[in-house]
Amino acid sequence: MACNNEHVNAWIEQVANKLQPENIVWVDGSEQENKKFCEQLVAEGVFTPLNPELYPNSYWSRSNPNDVARVEGRTYICSRNESDAGPTNNWHEPQEMYKKLDGLMAGAMKGRTMYVVPYLMGPDGSAYSKVGFEVTDSLYVVANMRIMARIGEVALKNLKDSSTDFVKGIHSKGELNPDHRYICHFPEDNTIISFNSDYGGNALQGKKCFALRIASTLAKKEGWMAEHMLILGITNPKGEKQYVCAAFPSACGKTNLAMLIPPQGYVNAGWKIETVGDDIAWLNFGPDGRLYAINPEHGFFGVAPGTSEKTNPNALATLKKGNTIFTNTALDLDTMTPWWEGLGPTPSNLKDWLGNEWDPDSGDKAAHPNSRFTTPAGQCPCISNEWESPNGVPISAIVFGGRRAHVAPLVYEARDWQHGTFVGVTMASEMTAAAAGTVGALRRDPMAMKPFIGYHAGDYFQHWLDMGVKGGDKMPKIFHVNWFRTNENGKFLWPGFGENMRVLEWILGRVNGNAGAQETAIGYIPTPADLNTDGLSTPEATLASLLTIDQSAWADEIVSQEEYLASIGDKLPAELWQEHAQLKERLLGKSSESVGLIQNL
Repeated sequence: MACNNEHVNAWIEQVANKLQPENIVWVDGSEQENKKFCEQLVAEGVFTPLNPELYPNSYWSRSNPNDVARVEGRTYICSRNESDAGPTNNWHEPQEMYKKLDGLMAGAMKGRTMYVVPYLMGPDGSAYSKVGFEVTDSLYVVANMRIMARIGEVALKNLKDSSTDFVKGIHSKGELNPDHRYICHFPEDNTIISFNSDYGGNALQGKKCFALRIASTLAKKEGWMAEHMLILGITNPKGEKQYVCAAFPSACGKTNLAMLIPPQGYVNAGWKIETVGDDIAWLNFGPDGRLYAINPEHGFFGVAPGTSEKTNPNALATLKKGNTIFTNTALDLDTMTPWWEGLGPTPSNLKDWLGNEWDPDSGDKAAHPNSRFTTPAGQCPCISNEWESPNGVPISAIVFGGRRAHVAPLVYEARDWQHGTFVGVTMASEMTAAAAGTVGALRRDPMAMKPFIGYHAGDYFQHWLDMGVKGGDKMPKIFHVNWFRTNENGKFLWPGFGENMRVLEWILGRVNGNAGAQETAIGYIPTPADLNTDGLSTPEATLASLLTIDQSAWADEIVSQEEYLASIGDKLPAELWQEHAQLKERLLGKSSESVGLIQNL
């Protein structure tokens, strides 16, 4: 495979001179090549073949125990000015970081093969897609990148021979030394360098590194949006299809919503949900002035534990079609199939994620809590036939959501784009007992992008506001959902999963002007009568509780929001302080009898 772009070839030569690989192999992305690579990974002990009848052409793999997740503490934005990185990122001066990495990585590929992976983020032929190159000494990375992105010839086809518009990525697994682990982004140079990790978002550079951190800086410069959002299509019984984007922090049901199966009554009536993407959306203005979204990825990189027939049957069906890599799950030695907590009954003969015979009485998890599956998106039973449309899909609504026990109601609609931006900026989740830290403590995660904004968060918020001004009344409506409200005994009030379809129906009803709501201090909230409750066993009193405003909880929320907004510093847009002040006045500036006063629309 030949690359005719002299800028790419000159850069590859420069990298090879520094890393000194024994061989250089350009990856073409073909089936024949992938088969050879997977056979080599099996021979090296990196891959274990799974049961071909149950998981065809699929493999089980383990990472180094010190290399099991993204490492935010070792992730840097190397912008020329420290003020451009902002309070949510680790910053390092770029020339100093280049010098440090050059020293650490000199000759890192001696005796190894350097694989050059051209990859395309986005559909083939789309004006919204972008090309990147990752040079790596890890065949594991190559095999995963082939699933997660469109690699090889298709990428070169989408890059003009004279173009310099590509992202340069250098990766070496090094010696997997965590003390010298670096995940570095150079936004002004469109460059990513990662070293001493061979896992997930650290090493698969098309994932968070390019698709969010670098892409968000490009999006600000070029007038579009790179967001940590799922994309789903909803078709009503009349055959009308609309698309929604949604951004949730971790542990808030993002992948489950992307692959939602509606209640049987909805299916019988003709409703249909289709998946365009489960993790990342790039949004551009179309010729009609609306926002259109593409999924820049080609696969799903999902967390395995908790994925089951109950929580996400479409995800399981995708995995069982094969062509999947499982990393750090357990392995059922009797059936040679992957297993994880939450999948189903515990097998009697398990090898754990560390490669040892698992003792169920040990108290240890058989699968690592962050164990993953890498699987082709095109295999998903509910994948949309528009998921690779070069034009993208028009977005009617954007949904934010967090895990809140008492504060946020089941769903509410923002007043306008500026208020919706404020809702996204102040989005938060309460920590659970499963996570290290204080149970109930808030973690603010603006737009679910806190670890992924490639520049100053205040400038990112301003970009959201600017996009709203540019798009005007053609911008999507913005909503907030909370599937996790609880009663006094800590029991969830809303059944969630497929029943979330009822909330999506109301959201589209608001978009289309045919669903009722009540105006409250925080936005527009449905009454129980505004939701489709046919076949729902949740009592009306519980529904009413889900849709009320907790006065004391919101009083605390106002204080918490103010502290968070202040932490962003001088670059926080004045419009967001204005939204906060107005919310405070609506909630606390009135008599207690009228706080959260509901006015029928």
